[in-house]
Amino acid sequence: MRYKFLYFLLSALVIIPGIISLFVYGLRPGIDFTGGTLVEYKFTQDLKTSDLETALKEKGFEVSSIQNSGSKTYLFRLPPLEKEKANEIKQVLTAKFGQTPEEIRFEIVGPILGQELLIKTIVAIILAAGFILGYVAWRFKNAKFGVCAILAMFHDTLVMLGLFSILGHFFGAEVDTLFVTAMLTVLSFSVHDTVVVYDRIRESQKLLPATPFESLINKAVTETLSRSLNNSLTIIFMLLALLLLGGVTIKWFVAALLIGTVSGTYSSTFNAAPLLVVWHNLQNRKLKS
Repeated sequence: MRYKFLYFLLSALVIIPGIISLFVYGLRPGIDFTGGTLVEYKFTQDLKTSDLETALKEKGFEVSSIQNSGSKTYLFRLPPLEKEKANEIKQVLTAKFGQTPEEIRFEIVGPILGQELLIKTIVAIILAAGFILGYVAWRFKNAKFGVCAILAMFHDTLVMLGLFSILGHFFGAEVDTLFVTAMLTVLSFSVHDTVVVYDRIRESQKLLPATPFESLINKAVTETLSRSLNNSLTIIFMLLALLLLGGVTIKWFVAALLIGTVSGTYSSTFNAAPLLVVWHNLQNRKLKS
């Protein structure tokens, strides 16, 4: 734990640009939050997304984005449209490109549902944080373990939100229900990894009561580091394969899981444990004064 402030500095170098991006650019909400229409068409030939977008805009249709979601398959994100308007889009595409697209999916998400989903997402994160704080504090018989675990968890939240703000501005990454799923999954993974380290600290306290607290944390981190790396690397390799070979529709979901896994692995060892040392040292200073 001699380099604990260096670990905090590395985290700050990632989090601070993300926070600035959040204030300057914000997040790019997906159709799940803003409301709109999602239509997926399959053509008989490959087309350029720019040509598809131009063809629709020439006829007065607003287009949020068009993505290639597979071989000759394209995902259209549009403002809320009735089915009749969607049929007009199909006719425009048929006349422009000389091929009738096959409609694979047609979904409408209203703005009310999007707002409700956003509120439920915030409530879910707050509830999760509260339950985790209470459980860890009770399990380890000390509130500082719970508070430090939650701080490490919020570290991962800020990393994911900040990086997705940057990715959204420069690469068009959208925040949708899959991102929410990824975030909650990553937070549970991060806390689980943190609890493993904390549990080893508690065991060492019982076996070596005369050993300084910082030395116990160093011992616990050393003993659990290989386990954490092996566990995380297996997940990272799988996610990298999905990111490189998976479809466009899950690309940003996989990217969120990958970012969160790396951040969660780092925070469990290099944030959650050092925070305990800082807390312990502050307590000792107060007692001495």
